[in-house]
Amino acid sequence: MKKFFAKFIPARRFMGLISNDIAIDLGTANTLVYVPHRGIVLNEPSVVAVKVNTNVVLAAGKKAKEMLGKTPESIIASRPIRDGVIANYELTESMLRYFIAQANNNRRSLIRPRMVIGVPSGITQVERRAVEDSAKEAGAREVYTMMEPMAAAIGAGLPVHEPTGSMIVDIGGGTTEVAVITLKNPVFCRSIRVGGDEMDSAIVNYVKRKYNLLIGDRTAEQIKIQIGTVLVEEEIQRMEVKGRDLITGVPKTITLTSIEVNESLLETVASIVEIIRIALENTPPELSSDLVDSGITMAGGGSLLRGLDKLISRETGLPVHIAPEPLLAVVYGVGKVLENLDFFREALM
Repeated sequence: MKKFFAKFIPARRFMGLISNDIAIDLGTANTLVYVPHRGIVLNEPSVVAVKVNTNVVLAAGKKAKEMLGKTPESIIASRPIRDGVIANYELTESMLRYFIAQANNNRRSLIRPRMVIGVPSGITQVERRAVEDSAKEAGAREVYTMMEPMAAAIGAGLPVHEPTGSMIVDIGGGTTEVAVITLKNPVFCRSIRVGGDEMDSAIVNYVKRKYNLLIGDRTAEQIKIQIGTVLVEEEIQRMEVKGRDLITGVPKTITLTSIEVNESLLETVASIVEIIRIALENTPPELSSDLVDSGITMAGGGSLLRGLDKLISRETGLPVHIAPEPLLAVVYGVGKVLENLDFFREALM
């Protein structure tokens, strides 16, 4: 029978037909889905829009994100993942079910999939159970969870299975994860609920405090991406920002500079640098000597903030590298674990 199928169906495609296992990076900002032999099949914002009192999904991902703050009372558009963990169980289940169907091209299978899901290292037992239950309700047969910094290190190509120290800093939307890893296990791991969302909130509060202007999170995110920096540069960048004047109540436009954005982000960045320092202080001496050569690897969307790698290098005295594809490091990591489950089993939670 196997020879019969092999004659008419290419081997990789045949494996894809009989295996529907998936790996998921369930992030605060974005959800990514990886399918063996197909790669990343879905990369969408972690936003879902549903009808009130029914949880019927009207939109998810990019379309739902466009609805944020613009829906009538009959529709709820929200981000069910906050600070890296589930804030709304039912909406998360609905979003996961929708994304899994999209990843499988709405194709039903007799075999329910196994799932490997990346979660923050600081997740509690209750929060972890919520993730597992949501995945099972969304159709999973078995659910494995693994720490996001471990997944990011694997996805970034670090030698986590060798007896040498590897340090990863994963700055996501809701959390910053710092870990020192050797022999497929963390010797130190810490998670703080500070990330890209915290940076956006800091920009919102700064503009509100200095200009009496109310802007939304999406506008703050655009400011961070376009002119955000943690080092004062010689060339000052500017950006027009539109919002609502808190005094007059009418729309208003101001010009924001990169120096002002830098000022707004100082406290958030200081928290990230401090947790890296704590990790280095708690690293065993032999592994510390490895880090002198290998340095620190950064992943996650927050690692792309201009000047952050240089600042961390200056503060720690270590070389700092940004992963080749920092936004995809976690999903590539959980994907590799799914494809080599026996080899990486001890890396799972």
